Amino acid sequence: MIKVGLFGIGLDTYWAQFNGLLSNLKAYQEQIKNRIAGFNVEVIDAGMVDNPVKAREAADFLKQNDVEIVFLYVSTYALSSTVLPVAQKLKVPVIILNLQPVAQLNYETFNHLGDRGKMTGVWLEHCQACSVPEIVSVFNRSGIQYDMVTGYLQDQEAWREIEAWSEAARVAAAIRNNRLGILGHYYGGMLDVYTDLTKQTAIFGTHIEILEMCELKKYHDEASDAEVQSKIQEFKDTFDVASECERSEIERAARTSVALDMLVKNRNLGSMAYYYEGEPGNDYENIVTSVIAGNTLLTGKNIPIAGECEVKNAQAMKIMAEFGAGGSFSEFYLMDFKDDVVILGHDGPAHFAIAEGRVKLLPLQIYHGKPGKGLSIQMTVKHGPVTLLSVVEGKDAVFLLVAEGESVAGPILEIGNTNSRYHFSIGAKRFMNEWSKQGPAHHCAIGVGHIADKIQKLGQILGITVVKIC
Repeated sequence: MIKVGLFGIGLDTYWAQFNGLLSNLKAYQEQIKNRIAGFNVEVIDAGMVDNPVKAREAADFLKQNDVEIVFLYVSTYALSSTVLPVAQKLKVPVIILNLQPVAQLNYETFNHLGDRGKMTGVWLEHCQACSVPEIVSVFNRSGIQYDMVTGYLQDQEAWREIEAWSEAARVAAAIRNNRLGILGHYYGGMLDVYTDLTKQTAIFGTHIEILEMCELKKYHDEASDAEVQSKIQEFKDTFDVASECERSEIERAARTSVALDMLVKNRNLGSMAYYYEGEPGNDYENIVTSVIAGNTLLTGKNIPIAGECEVKNAQAMKIMAEFGAGGSFSEFYLMDFKDDVVILGHDGPAHFAIAEGRVKLLPLQIYHGKPGKGLSIQMTVKHGPVTLLSVVEGKDAVFLLVAEGESVAGPILEIGNTNSRYHFSIGAKRFMNEWSKQGPAHHCAIGVGHIADKIQKLGQILGITVVKIC
């Protein structure tokens, strides 16, 4: 569980002037702490910071706890000097929480308090917005990375934003701690797929583990008959296994799946990119032409596997998986101009957990563009909202490219591949042009739900640009 920081700010001059103000503000901060703790994070609460000395103490405390991000609760007017030392020391994104206790002050009750001192105290309890411009001004001038959430304590929209920030911080930590395996080599000639591995590690923190086919072959040869039979049962439990699948092909895929599981376990992998060809009849060719079913099982368990050694897309798939959206390996198949949809898919692997209905396991007599034959996956992504994500290595920088659309019903290509129909708000033609002009590789990761806002927050935490097409 990751750690997120929290501290409130106020002005110590007020506490002796207005009875009950500090205790009320601390109670609001406790509500905020408890609510954030429900977002699968550990909240490190530095308490109420109401002078510069406490600011430095809070900075030290939060720094020692290695928080991913910090939520700054503006409880009332506070001096910017109580904020800047914390932000400067932590060097993590600061999310300003401009949260009033209520959506609207009861003006009539307030104006009938009959005591201007009491009235001022109540006003100060609700004047969170007062110091927000001051804080932002100082952050802008100091180069501090920040964002803000404005609302009130029971504002569900505001809490969705706070939850999204918590989730984005969790995903950033997961990607940073991920071990991504590379098995084999790039598909020769796919220049768009080639990537700078050092840059991937520098930006995302991901450890890159270079793997050998001979290690996979070792596990393949060591797989017991009992393990193979257990894997065949897993195929039957997870997929609709077509009757035309030959028993020998099912066993071949199952043995390779057992080997893939061992590779992932022994190398502690959280994702992988792979591609290999080998000479006809070679042992490695035999293995690599039987990986789709096993890699689909791993992908559906949120250990995404990207074909054609598309490292960037393995990263995109992992991001989607960590957000709980799935993330299926896809490329553009064709366009349907009459229905105004774009069809995307691949010959696998797929994320079976986000399929519309059960996934089919089918035999292919030929893998298009690749050697050999074997079993393949046919599925459609669940109908409803989807998000497309690509990790793009541009001329000057790596950035995230995202689009939201809908997976819609309609005819697909029943060729033993994954493929789905997607509708976009800007139309198929404009989407295709605008997506392509950003320069992504021809693969992308597709997940369920509209999560572009979460991805944009992840980009802010990582310090990289996010481009949203629609």
